Amino acid sequence: MDKLKIATAQFEHKSGDKAYNLAVIERLAKEAASQGADVIAFHECSITGYTFARNLDKQQMLAIAELVPDGESTRQLIAIAAKYDIIILAGLFEKDESDNLYKPYICVDKNGLIAKHRKLHPFINPHLTAGQNYTLFELKGWKCGILICYDNNVIENVRATKLLGADIIFMPHVTMCTPSSRPGAGFVDPQLWQNRENDRTSLRLEFDGMKGRSWLMKWLPARAYDNAVYVIFSNPIGMDDDQLKNGCSMILDPFGDILAECQTFDDSFVTATLIPEKLIQAGGHRYINARRPDLYREIIGQQHEPTQKVVWLHSDNG
Repeated sequence: MDKLKIATAQFEHKSGDKAYNLAVIERLAKEAASQGADVIAFHECSITGYTFARNLDKQQMLAIAELVPDGESTRQLIAIAAKYDIIILAGLFEKDESDNLYKPYICVDKNGLIAKHRKLHPFINPHLTAGQNYTLFELKGWKCGILICYDNNVIENVRATKLLGADIIFMPHVTMCTPSSRPGAGFVDPQLWQNRENDRTSLRLEFDGMKGRSWLMKWLPARAYDNAVYVIFSNPIGMDDDQLKNGCSMILDPFGDILAECQTFDDSFVTATLIPEKLIQAGGHRYINARRPDLYREIIGQQHEPTQKVVWLHSDNG
């Protein structure tokens, strides 16, 4: 494998406005390509918007969803990738020929669709169907996986993706700044966003504290470190429907160290160059080789009925 230069982006999407969102994706992809990036990754549902979908019925969901890869948004994404010769990853809502609904994250280049991952743990709308497969593909010799937002909270998904061969895991999110049972969690007042030019400090304190980045730092570096993978984390900045999101899109190496992070309030991206040597040098590589599946194969694989409750979605505030 050769070195790989990857960009991860943050931007304030508009709910249901695919034309606007794709225009921002094109602008940032063009700029990233001009800076030599091979790949640029955007957040979960970056094409369609996300949280607004919690209020849509099935017909409204079908109206916003598209076929993949035959839908217009995928075709436009491929055209953007071809125009600037850059690999692009972005998310949307998908429907199939039988009107089943999914929440995928897709990877395209100038030749077409490379990969599609359907979220394993969707929750934003009750009409979404859960994906049933892990996703592995190659980019310029690097083996890659995709896990969308909540997929990464279930640690078995990350380890399984690594064991299937992933060197890089793309982790698109729409996360942080929502209520939870964990101490310090909660919404961030949208007025702070509206007043960001006059008072950047108050907004940054909220974004970087336990409502936002401090929570992320409790687990995201561990996913990279424990599994000896590069993690490409993407997250929106600004208003997502009636909720404020804090960006922090970042790239972490197999040591769990942050190589680059978006730290502005703007639509932006950061880049980092991935080198293959770290995949072997990192401690996680040794720990994976030291595993003893005979001790826990039956424990991990025992029968379990999955339950999933997102606190903010079912609270009075949500």
